Amino acid sequence: MPSHSSNPGGASRVRRRALLGTVVLAVLVALAAYLTRDGRNPSEPPAPPASSPTASAPSAPSSETPAPHTRPRALPVPPKTRDPIAYGKAAAAALWSYDTRAYTQPELRKALRGWLTSEVKYADAASVDKTVPSAVLWKEIAANGQFATAKVHEGHFPNAFTRALQEDPGAITQAYVYAVTVSGKQKIAWKGSPAGGVESRSTTLAVQCWPDRPCALAGVMPAVSP
Repeated sequence: MPSHSSNPGGASRVRRRALLGTVVLAVLVALAAYLTRDGRNPSEPPAPPASSPTASAPSAPSSETPAPHTRPRALPVPPKTRDPIAYGKAAAAALWSYDTRAYTQPELRKALRGWLTSEVKYADAASVDKTVPSAVLWKEIAANGQFATAKVHEGHFPNAFTRALQEDPGAITQAYVYAVTVSGKQKIAWKGSPAGGVESRSTTLAVQCWPDRPCALAGVMPAVSP
């Protein structure tokens, strides 16, 4: 008897993740070419402190060069920019910040999904959902009034992506999905510990930026690409 998968949804997610990874690697150079054409130059979940687990949440950048700091008490709003690196930095800040005092876990998940591209073929919602604490964990950290803010230090195209684009510049036009690696700091605080703790963060994101429309998030890559 031939065997059949008992989890078609899981298989679909794996295929989408594989497709996204393939597209990103094939597409890596497009952003460099795009930024050069416009006269711009590309710039170059941790263990929680004390008894405080981490999550991801708000930031509200809204310009071509989004502010590197995120603001507590505001759900993350995607910026209107066609610069993949600027968008990636804003998205990373959103994923690294949250405020259990201001909104619920479902509200945060919904807000972060609002950053995703409308092209379902390239939108990896599951990778974004993983940056948000589970409902059980959220309840626990909310009891302590925990919140986190993020400061982004830099963003750049990974070396592998740049090499791929150099080898095949036209590949980016398949979906205009760019790989962007972002690094920064996350500060977590809670009731009784306003100073909290600070940790270094880094992530590689897949960002879709069509030439005629603002960028959108395609997903969070499973590993950081230097």
